[in-house]
Amino acid sequence: MSTPTHASISPDSGTHWTEPGAWPAAPGVHRIPLPLPNDGLRAVNVYAVETADRLTLIDGGWALESSRSLLERSLKEAGFAIADIERFLVTHVHRDHYTQAVTVRREVGAHVSLGLGDRPTLDLVHRRPLGDEEPHVQLLRDAGAPDLAQSWSDFSRRQTVDLSLWGYPDAWLEDDHAIEVGERTLDAVSTPGHTQGHYVFADTAGGLLFAGDHVLPTITPSIGFEPVPAPLALGDFLASLTKVRGLPDLRLLPAHGPVAPSSYARIDELLVHHDVRLGLCLAGVSVGGSTARDVAAELPWTRHEHRLAELDVFNAALAILETRAHLELLVSRGELTRGRGPDGVVYALLGQLSP
Repeated sequence: MSTPTHASISPDSGTHWTEPGAWPAAPGVHRIPLPLPNDGLRAVNVYAVETADRLTLIDGGWALESSRSLLERSLKEAGFAIADIERFLVTHVHRDHYTQAVTVRREVGAHVSLGLGDRPTLDLVHRRPLGDEEPHVQLLRDAGAPDLAQSWSDFSRRQTVDLSLWGYPDAWLEDDHAIEVGERTLDAVSTPGHTQGHYVFADTAGGLLFAGDHVLPTITPSIGFEPVPAPLALGDFLASLTKVRGLPDLRLLPAHGPVAPSSYARIDELLVHHDVRLGLCLAGVSVGGSTARDVAAELPWTRHEHRLAELDVFNAALAILETRAHLELLVSRGELTRGRGPDGVVYALLGQLSP
């Protein structure tokens, strides 16, 4: 589920949301798009929130030279410098949100906070022996995609992890609580789903929702793509959407995409989208049992309605594991049953799975 390019113009800049700059998203809040090379998302929005004499940044960007240089130029445009960054509130542990916060911390001593639910991912980064199989490989095998699992394994074994980019935060965010940012009070709201440690930050007095990847205005965030998977990632995500829907209707400041006027409007669209996808997944399960890959192959992907076979390795893996998350939720709701077949985990309508 995504939105055509013409809807990607951000009202704070009057141009495509990825255009570099320090755009006035709200009084005292600057939206700074930073580059994501070789990534279909193209950019990540980092938000610089002014305090009396320093800055708090919501997310940090990806630790790349191009991103670091653009962050410095954009802050200068707004009248600030890297040294003015006092704190990072990171929405979740993905590299395009977290790693540059770690590197800037080494430069200027900024304080970094991250959701506690993302600790298992960081632990795995630090403790997985060199050359060990990447956890997604077995998930893809179990999902009935051994060919894709092999491609993923071949790719991941050639990669090296720079642990200097993945240091632990200075503080873990736990439960829901208020954070004072200058004269603002941000409600740190735990929103597991995209990752288990995802947080959004709500400035209800200012009418703003710093939404990270939880609520995106033009695409749907991936679900179920974590090295340490949650048992019911989609159930967590839908519950988190409902939780944020219980806040006031706020101006949406997303990590990817343009600023949007209503958190309610987009949350309602996302809830409908996943309800439809659950129905399609249920309909895609054959009487004799289907793997997540089988069902994913029956579904359209992206706004262009690509088939699974048309996707590259990375996006095909995302599609299959997201389908798995939908099927697991259907099992938890009592609408499907699951078992083990020769090709992996299989799902079937109740009473129709062969022993």
